Amino acid sequence: MAAGKSAYGWRLGSGRPCLDLVATATGAPGNRELLDGAERLADWLLATGLVPEGTHLGVVDDGWVVRFRQLRTGVDRLLTAELGGHRAEGALERVNALAAMPPPGLRAVRGRGGTLVRVLSADPDCGALLAAVARDAVELLTDPVTRAGLRRCEADNCRRLYLDTSRGHRRRWCSGEGCGNRERVARHRRRAAAAAAVADPGSGRTGRTGGQAPPGAP
Repeated sequence: MAAGKSAYGWRLGSGRPCLDLVATATGAPGNRELLDGAERLADWLLATGLVPEGTHLGVVDDGWVVRFRQLRTGVDRLLTAELGGHRAEGALERVNALAAMPPPGLRAVRGRGGTLVRVLSADPDCGALLAAVARDAVELLTDPVTRAGLRRCEADNCRRLYLDTSRGHRRRWCSGEGCGNRERVARHRRRAAAAAAVADPGSGRTGRTGGQAPPGAP
């Protein structure tokens, strides 16, 4: 992928890069692979800010895709286990091994107009970017305050994980505009159907019951 901006309109906002990576396996709604090729992965790296805008990502290939999917599986298993009060030692070991690698180096250079902008200090490297995501997962899980805000979306057909930073920690959905709106619409329809049934209790009858004829029948 050439240097530039994200082009796919990713639905981010989980609160951490590691959670945004896990979300690429789920789609919304249902299960759909979002990292389906090198170009999509390169675009995701730009969208999440793991590489600075304008970074040339022509080196990203299918091997990168495989490795990021493997990390995604490990992070997902680890976070799911922690939420359920269980342990996933194998996933923990894999995430720790990647987190031990050096993350991407950064430096500041003068951009247009003399403003300092962020760039990578070397060509993009898959291992270094994997390390950045793995370290993010380690930092999340080892910070008690942040860890306490980890949630899974309560909407049907959505498994996205997110950090609840709302006041009172009452957020129920990964996205108020997406899953939240769908759930509110579904709830409104259920209430309307229930109200209609109360107003016309006979509307749900499908036929005669008990062998009795209706009033006035011969």
